[in-house]
Amino acid sequence: MTDTSLRANFLSFTGRAKILHTTWFAFFVTFLVWFSHAPLLIAIQESMGLSDQQIKTLLILNVALTIPARIITGMLVDVYGPRKTYSLMLLATSGLCFFFAAATSFEVLALARFLMGFVGAGFVIGIRMISEWYPARQLGLAEGIYKGMGNVGSAVAALSLPTIALLIGGDDGWRYATAITGVIALIYSGIYYASVTDTPAGSTYFKPNKSGGLEVTSKRDFFFYLLMNIPMYGALAVLTWKVAGLGLLSEFAANIVYGILVSIYVFQASQIYKVNKEIFVTPVEEILQYNFKQVAILSIAYAVTFGAELAVVSMLPLFFKDTFLIPMSLAGMFGACFAITDVLSCPSGGFISDKFGRKTSLVILLSGAAIGFFAMSQIDDQWPIAMAVAVMVVSSFFLGSAAGCVFAVVPLIKRRLTGQIAGMVGAYGNIGAVLFLTVFSLVSPSIFFMTIAGGIAFAAVASMFLDEPKNALAEVMPDGTVQLIEVH
Repeated sequence: MTDTSLRANFLSFTGRAKILHTTWFAFFVTFLVWFSHAPLLIAIQESMGLSDQQIKTLLILNVALTIPARIITGMLVDVYGPRKTYSLMLLATSGLCFFFAAATSFEVLALARFLMGFVGAGFVIGIRMISEWYPARQLGLAEGIYKGMGNVGSAVAALSLPTIALLIGGDDGWRYATAITGVIALIYSGIYYASVTDTPAGSTYFKPNKSGGLEVTSKRDFFFYLLMNIPMYGALAVLTWKVAGLGLLSEFAANIVYGILVSIYVFQASQIYKVNKEIFVTPVEEILQYNFKQVAILSIAYAVTFGAELAVVSMLPLFFKDTFLIPMSLAGMFGACFAITDVLSCPSGGFISDKFGRKTSLVILLSGAAIGFFAMSQIDDQWPIAMAVAVMVVSSFFLGSAAGCVFAVVPLIKRRLTGQIAGMVGAYGNIGAVLFLTVFSLVSPSIFFMTIAGGIAFAAVASMFLDEPKNALAEVMPDGTVQLIEVH
């Protein structure tokens, strides 16, 4: 099959292309709902008489649950398959959306936003679905299209929902606008379930041998895995500290949360041991082994790429307004360019990875992003605004391409664990966002950009130790025979 016919296949709506398009739209819907409140915050604040602190709390709560949710969702998709998991996620999403839209107190709003964080884990499900349908030579581009198009959901929410709320009018306009996104999720849950299958006809859907934690294949990787779980709880502790700092959680209550986080980590460690205890007795056959180092490096790379993206998108409009003294509407348009670039950059990163190799592409794209953010740290009011916007767009392109490149590698590590690996890597994206947003709250924009540049440079160095995926992955069939899955 020629490259031209491969590219053309992405534009059709049959076979694997149909799976790609129906799945990226499922991701789009989850992001549409997840970010439905952000453009309506002023209307919500005025309608319900909320303080600025309460609004900040809603923003923090919206991302808090996403970190553990991506881990849990990864486990669910590996066991039950993406068709059932995504359909159920969309169904639950609609219910939570209606719950938020009907809230009559801040406490109910806060609970709804906290639970809505689970919706942000929908991204993980599609990574496994796409990997089941696309061959390795097209996988990076397919995953990039999935990620780039799905991310548009947040931009569509920002552009459409305030207008819908305004057209409906009154204090309850925002309620109807958010409820409409819930209706879309409800309808699409049924459409998705009826439209897809987990694998092409005749293919085997490989499932984990055990549930409760990611399976590793060596004693060294077991301890490495435990270590890599610590930052997830650290990020949740930072979020708790932020909420306490806003005066909405007492010191005693915050200490209880910290204690709960430690207890959950200990419990999780015990579950991971139960899943992996056999490796301490019987070594895993070499052909069935994978290197957890791959997961760790990709997690770090995604923490600095997607994490930086989430953090920067939230501060760019104000940065442009304050630096160049321009109207907020114009500053918002410039800031939106950073997010919109994602539509092109993610598929581009995946395509570059398919074409020029996984490791080399990731190192080069991360290096470009690091240089770009160093340049952004030098922006001041003496710069021509056109040059500042150009540097921002180029930086965004490298950043999004590197993120797309990460998920071109994730499905090539261990097929039956793809959901859990994607969950861990995806969770690190949120960890990076928490880290960078915390830094931003403490330093100037220039130092903030410089910190991001340093983090990306570290990830670029770490990526030099990434192993290029082997020619084939080995998985055990239900009858006990070993099947080789081509990944080159």
